[in-house]
Amino acid sequence: MIRLSGVTKAFGSNVVLRDLDLEVPTGRTVAVLGRSGSGKSVLLKHVARLLRPDSGSVTVGDLEISAADEARVKRARISMGYVFQFAALFDSMTLGENVALPLRRAGVGRTEAGERVAEVLETVGLAGLQAKYPAELSGGMRKRAGIARAVVARPRYLLYDEPTTGLDPVTTSVIDELILRLKREVDATGIVVTHDIQSAFRVADRVALLHDGRVRAEGTPDEFRASEEPLVRAFVEGRQDLWPEER
Repeated sequence: MIRLSGVTKAFGSNVVLRDLDLEVPTGRTVAVLGRSGSGKSVLLKHVARLLRPDSGSVTVGDLEISAADEARVKRARISMGYVFQFAALFDSMTLGENVALPLRRAGVGRTEAGERVAEVLETVGLAGLQAKYPAELSGGMRKRAGIARAVVARPRYLLYDEPTTGLDPVTTSVIDELILRLKREVDATGIVVTHDIQSAFRVADRVALLHDGRVRAEGTPDEFRASEEPLVRAFVEGRQDLWPEER
């Protein structure tokens, strides 16, 4: 379970999250939608304790990670897989070395790490490419490599930051199917931050819409599709005339 309770975060005078509440049940995936600058990635960084709230709390499993000391946060991160928006691969390292990073940090031996890297690269459709460097991979392949690195340590929690940004529709569909496959195989609790509503509908059990620093609507994909709430309709239909002004 992941729970954000009353989370507020400001950067100077810019209040990004305002008394935000969100809960992700164990084994479920919630897609967080919102316009650019709505605080989606800031929310995700709080779950990984890359940021701390000005007020409120963030709980991951049985740990209030927002209040934990660095040693406990470090241990908690072993159970998390984080897929960065632009993959965040190290250019000087091979694909195999990039994917193996979480295993090295967890103290997994070289032989076992090699086996697990090979296994997860096969899962994401990159089998046999361990010796390639990021510059030799396409954008979609780098995205899949980022996902491979996130899941190689078999995490309990998966955090996706805009996993389909910049991809063509076919590659987006491939990434969506991969997220669904990993959800079945890893059985992790997940948050997918995205502005792609069709992708969100495909991969999530529930959808939450951020506006003005809060979750303003939440429900299943079917409930979102049928909603008459103006804010939801504005986002689903791309209706600027229905979208309220930000504070």
